Amino acid sequence: MASPSPSERLTALRSALSGLGVDGFFLPRGDEHLGEYVPACAERLAWLTGFTGSAGLALVLPDTAAVFSDGRYQVQIRQQVDTSLWSVEHMYETPPPLWLAKHARGKSVGFDPRSVSVRDIEALEQAGCHMVALPCNPVDGIWADRPQAPAAPVCIQPLALTGRENSAKIQDIADSLRQAGQDAVILPDPTSIAWLLNIRGRDLPFLPVALCFAILHADATVDLFIDITRIDDAARSHLGTSVRVHMPADMEQILQTMHGKTVRLDPARCPIWFANTLKDVKATLAEGTDPCLMPRACKTPAELDGMRRAHLLDGIALTRFLCWVEAHGVGKTEAAIADHLLALRREAETCIGPSFHTIAGSGPNAAIMHYAPTAEQCSVVQANAFLLVDSGGQYTCATTDVTRTVWLGAGSPPEDWKKQYTCVLQGLIALDQAVFPAGTHGYRLDPLARLALWKEGLDFDHGAGHGVGSCLSVHEWPLGFTRRPVLDPLHEHMVMTNEPGFYAPGSHGMRLENQMETCLAYKTETGDYLGFKTLTLAPIDTRGISLERLTDTERTWLNTYHARVLEQIGPHLAPEERDWLQRACAPL
Repeated sequence: MASPSPSERLTALRSALSGLGVDGFFLPRGDEHLGEYVPACAERLAWLTGFTGSAGLALVLPDTAAVFSDGRYQVQIRQQVDTSLWSVEHMYETPPPLWLAKHARGKSVGFDPRSVSVRDIEALEQAGCHMVALPCNPVDGIWADRPQAPAAPVCIQPLALTGRENSAKIQDIADSLRQAGQDAVILPDPTSIAWLLNIRGRDLPFLPVALCFAILHADATVDLFIDITRIDDAARSHLGTSVRVHMPADMEQILQTMHGKTVRLDPARCPIWFANTLKDVKATLAEGTDPCLMPRACKTPAELDGMRRAHLLDGIALTRFLCWVEAHGVGKTEAAIADHLLALRREAETCIGPSFHTIAGSGPNAAIMHYAPTAEQCSVVQANAFLLVDSGGQYTCATTDVTRTVWLGAGSPPEDWKKQYTCVLQGLIALDQAVFPAGTHGYRLDPLARLALWKEGLDFDHGAGHGVGSCLSVHEWPLGFTRRPVLDPLHEHMVMTNEPGFYAPGSHGMRLENQMETCLAYKTETGDYLGFKTLTLAPIDTRGISLERLTDTERTWLNTYHARVLEQIGPHLAPEERDWLQRACAPL
């Protein structure tokens, strides 16, 4: 039986909405855990619209429909979505509540309360429409060949890699709840649960977690909701007696026992179903940030040591790849190039896979910020063009994310392109060299990565960096260098990316990205000051640089960085690869 066309899918959804007594539907990209990565069975937005990006949503009304995403995906979304059926919107320039206020005022708009956050519904209700919690997700009812939910066994993350026992983490969070006068906190985010309980899983393509929910109580006990057949004897022993394991179907019953208790939930990261269920049993809701976020972001010495080991392995693989791609990349497909890099990473025993779908874009595809080539849809790498490769690995001890843009072919890039590339490099160096008071919000540092570009009338439509997990999410939100005023402070021992770029749609694109550890720079009477230490070890292509644009300080930074790369990576390479690295790291 042929799969329904995009038009047929949209028509079937509208028919289902009419049967449910609502005029429209709000469909976020996230699943019941509201995460960036979702299993195949929860790729509802991609199935309905064709858009496969990691951030987005759709709004469907009887006579119009729109798909939203951020600046990273504005080119991709227009390539994937049938614009005769859907209008394409930038979620920050045309926020969904504004779109609803224009198109749906006075109408009823349904949503799945298990996959929409409290904060999202609060924002949408300001649009003047009636938001209706539906008893089921209508997309699931029309998705005939929907994949099965994942069911892989839970894995243990050993103490040698985490640096703290799960019992100590549980006790710390429980103590913070008691101090706040709260009885429990709802944890719908599997990455928070993975960090808290020192467990991992294989339920998602790039994020090594087990999909589950948890309630952590102020008495330092935890109710964990996951299919009990996924917990073997070793995992059961590891969790200890303070963790009670339940089937997911038991979650509503457990919530109903919390009558009269004060329960914390994060309105931006908790499905509204939890809030509604707790309100029904007269529990008191206390809004507050997921208490696992900041402790998870501040890495332990064991986790930082794992980061350094992983970046050595990652740097070896990436350097070997850059040597290979210079000699053999032209004429290969972008997908083949991505596959070769992953194969080199997998030679390390501790590599368990990629941390996201490798972005390998040549020529115009490099201007698509999150372009993800596949064997079925990609281009052949051409000479005399930039190749942008943004990739990362999941290692048992860490998570990596690195971008290099290289010039392939004879000669050098056009002067305008060299100016752009040099500005991107200058942004990378400026952010790397920042010194700032502990607790500074990331958005205040974001302009450092843009200043050189701004001076030339250039910019890029994404944040300058994000937090990175420890064998967890490559995008460890909410930390980041963002254009919007996100009020999350930077502290010592966090791991961030530094990734300025420039993109000329239809022509070329470039990005450079390193991971950095926040470190103590110096102490003063008024407080600590922090700086960054780069973790990534891989050469930066110098063929795109306009040398006369670099200051002496910038030149010294690059030469010093390359000397470190050569010293640490060189001994692990074959002779011909080491010779190539010596040339790539030659002082300017």
